[in-house]
Amino acid sequence: MSSRFSSLGGPSLPTAASGVPRGAEGAEPIPRASEAGRLAIQPILFVIGLLIAILGMAMFIPAAVDLVFANEDWVVFALSAVLSIFVGVSLVLATRGTADHLSLKQAFIMTVLAWIVLPAFAALPFVFSDRALSYTDAFFEAVSGITTTGATVITYLDGLPPGILVWRAILQWLGGLGIVVMAVAILPILQVGGMQLFRTESFETFGKVMPSAAQIAGILSNIYMLLTLTAAIALWAAGMDIFDAVCHSMTTIATGGFANYDQSIGAFNSVTIEMIIAFFMFVASLPFVLVFQAVRGHPIALWRDDQVRLFMFMLGSILVVVISWLIFFKDFALGDALRYGIFNIISVMTGTGYSSTNYGGWGTFAATGFFLITFIGGCAGSTSCGAKIFRFHVLFSVIAQEVTKIRRPNAVFIARYNGQPLRPDIISSVMSFFFLFGISFFVVGGVLSAMGLDAFTAFSGAATALANVGPGVGPTIGPAGSFSELEDPAKWVLAFAMLLGRLEFFTVLVLFTRTFWRA
Repeated sequence: MSSRFSSLGGPSLPTAASGVPRGAEGAEPIPRASEAGRLAIQPILFVIGLLIAILGMAMFIPAAVDLVFANEDWVVFALSAVLSIFVGVSLVLATRGTADHLSLKQAFIMTVLAWIVLPAFAALPFVFSDRALSYTDAFFEAVSGITTTGATVITYLDGLPPGILVWRAILQWLGGLGIVVMAVAILPILQVGGMQLFRTESFETFGKVMPSAAQIAGILSNIYMLLTLTAAIALWAAGMDIFDAVCHSMTTIATGGFANYDQSIGAFNSVTIEMIIAFFMFVASLPFVLVFQAVRGHPIALWRDDQVRLFMFMLGSILVVVISWLIFFKDFALGDALRYGIFNIISVMTGTGYSSTNYGGWGTFAATGFFLITFIGGCAGSTSCGAKIFRFHVLFSVIAQEVTKIRRPNAVFIARYNGQPLRPDIISSVMSFFFLFGISFFVVGGVLSAMGLDAFTAFSGAATALANVGPGVGPTIGPAGSFSELEDPAKWVLAFAMLLGRLEFFTVLVLFTRTFWRA
């Protein structure tokens, strides 16, 4: 099975047939850049140029929207689009034909560089629009959009030009699509944080019906667009106008959470709209590979997956606790407890970040609970954020294994995932991921505290940025606030944290190791 990064002619990444990382059973070693001499950057620049050009073409959409609504910002988007396309096409033309294969080292660099460069260009319309954001704020907003974090520095959303609202939604929609493709076609090959667990599963699932990873990305893109269209139609039928329905369907399927109003989804004050969005947030947090199988007539595949069952169990348990607490300790009526509990818990746990009410006012218990579920996230291979459920499954399995060894030293207990024994390298990768997540949380929170933020805001901000959730907890960056009040250095730290969390830590941090550049 050959793996093409893009059906548009981009360099290919090594797969199960063209080579997977050393140590994978029965695999050929990936050719490294050092084998051919110095690191060749031309293939990396080719892919980056291609992505910039695609981003530039997407800018014509908000330009057209502003033109239809007679808003002068259409010129801003048109000029930003021309500039981005010029730079992107120039890179493509300057590097075409230089290589047709990415080494492991090049793949790491390309992945990180893409997620830094794209927000840099995506920020341009925010800078030159009538809101005239500083570049710090514009970059923060763009990073938040592309990483589907949903944290915002823009206030008075109700008065934003339609083009800016559409652009924020497009950034999250493109970012969510990129996350799905990255989770299926890139991270398993890079062996990031235990994602190698899904390398064989992802490719064998599609192997009988599709010959390449580019086609895998293609069919996942089709599912992604179908879900977006279905959500838009449902929201329009529930009472949203077509503009809001399209924008919110994009940010819902991306589990991004950018809304068109300061009150987020609460602005619509509609139980029907909230439940439709909650349903699609839940679906978008399931593995798209399995959603594809369900669409093809095999819905049982979802229930057979260990992480899906654990996700449903954890989500259900949290909902029961929070809803019961709202009823018995906050005097909520049953209907209100169900409405606000279901929507906001699903929103935070999946990393979407929508809010239908200011749950920050529910008290310390609720604030602590929302803070903790920020770290969980949805399933691997979905658009959701957080640590991902499969890692908790591995963690629980390892803990059960160790407890069994203590109780019964001679017993043989093998940790398994989906019925298959967990390899030591997968367990090690997952444990390392949790360690890096914890260290990063304390480092980022400590740095923000040193910048003058109170401890609650600092560590809540660190958690929501690293987990790519969006709103934090508390009056400043909670569901009723925004990140606009933070100083510029804190915004740059949080922007880096959002990229670090979205790229699963290892992908970024490996670039800072001496052995990576010596290999």
